Amino acid sequence: MTVTVYVSRDSAALALGADRVATAITAEAARRGQPVRVVRNGTRGMLWLEPLVEVATDKGRIAYGPVMPEDVSGLFEAGFLAGGKHALALGLTEQIDYFKRQERLTFARVGLTDPLSVEDYIAHEGFAGLSAALAMAPAEIVETVFASGLRGRGGAAFPTGIKWRTVAGVEAKQKYIVCNADEGDSGTFSDRMTMEGDPLMLIEGMTIAGLAVGATRGYIYCRSEYPHAVQSLQLAIRLAETAGYLGENILGSGKTFHLEVRKGAGSYVCGEETALLESLEGRRGIVRAKPPLPAIHGLFDQPTVINNVITFASVPFILAHGAKAYQEYGMGRSRGTLPFQLAGNIKHGGLVEKAFGVTLRELLYDYGGGTLSGRPIRAVQVGGPLGTYLPESKFDAPLDYEEFAKAGGTVGHGGIVVFDDTVDMARMARYAMEFCVVESCGKCTPCRIGSTRGVEVIDRIVAGEKRDANTALLRDLCDVMVSGSLCAMGGMTPNPVLSALDHFAEDFSKEPVR
Repeated sequence: MTVTVYVSRDSAALALGADRVATAITAEAARRGQPVRVVRNGTRGMLWLEPLVEVATDKGRIAYGPVMPEDVSGLFEAGFLAGGKHALALGLTEQIDYFKRQERLTFARVGLTDPLSVEDYIAHEGFAGLSAALAMAPAEIVETVFASGLRGRGGAAFPTGIKWRTVAGVEAKQKYIVCNADEGDSGTFSDRMTMEGDPLMLIEGMTIAGLAVGATRGYIYCRSEYPHAVQSLQLAIRLAETAGYLGENILGSGKTFHLEVRKGAGSYVCGEETALLESLEGRRGIVRAKPPLPAIHGLFDQPTVINNVITFASVPFILAHGAKAYQEYGMGRSRGTLPFQLAGNIKHGGLVEKAFGVTLRELLYDYGGGTLSGRPIRAVQVGGPLGTYLPESKFDAPLDYEEFAKAGGTVGHGGIVVFDDTVDMARMARYAMEFCVVESCGKCTPCRIGSTRGVEVIDRIVAGEKRDANTALLRDLCDVMVSGSLCAMGGMTPNPVLSALDHFAEDFSKEPVR
């Protein structure tokens, strides 16, 4: 009997040797005359266990990891094809504590299925949302998404249904759906995991959006640093077209939606939606002034829905199960789930999909296991390089857009970067300003010049030059950047700087090294 073995094709697993592990398993099985089918699935999100190998048994999938090529022979000796005991055995994958306590709605299939198998996708509820949408009027699709409470998962948290409703209400010969897959925040990888591990889900979500607002063409703007994601998406688009779920006359409905992938040019600011549109149209990625809004005058001056990967990927569940089912997760005005990404100095780095309301402390210790160094956690940055630095006293704030903001935090894209007690927060504040210097599109003065001056002022503070006066100057400069910048690049750069000043002031008053 042929045994199915799963080895992740996710970029993180590939970087750790997953291809060599898969090759070793195939070769060893052939040498022993044991029929094996190796499926390259997405990652389960337990990245400290990669390369993770799973074996399909009558009891379920048995996990082994992290597996190196030199471990493969010993695994066969231990009878791992039948779930045999081994030092790397982790038991049933679904029962691993880190995994089983999650609420996996968006990531329900990631790591479970072959990402490039339409049959596998359909067998696990794939295209159920699209089928439901095809039976609904466009306005009904929009209202279902609105009623679910889904908000943009890219960071701004704008209600998705309102954006779709706006585009649907504008008369135009051509409308567009644009996916912002320019995932550039430090410590974030949920978009990449989705595109590599379940690309058909993103395609389905964008197609539903097209049906909802009357758009017949869509673009996925993916950062060039994600070559495996680009390849997966391009293959998945062709597969969906061949199977009739994309392109002309979708499932015989008479509806049309075409989709293509465009690679970004490597600029962080292209994660801002108007700079993304500029880049997508073939120009330099610089921020546009608003109004007009992209929903009315967007790509090629036409009405455009712009959402990020996780927003679109959340839509198939909502259409398949209904708005109420999605509403049952979360708290307050933050409904559903968010894939939180644990990175930095963390023992168990990876992805944790939880309903809004989980606390940082739970994520850091119950899932992350504390720091990899074994030292105390001193600071955590949530929401990318423009997110605030939070001290231990803030770890019990619920991760909900409104409640977390009250604690001074920004949920953003759900990226969480951990620092132990050896971190110098003055250096981290300087890094935030320096990051803005490098990544600013240069269009507005507060961002372009303010960040440059910010680096200089922090250097003077650290050097012990008129610390009180320069600290006051730095705060004034941050206020100008917040109030006068054209987009969030300059407007949010002060977040990490001010939070470092507020919570870790002692790092700015150390005796300078002579």
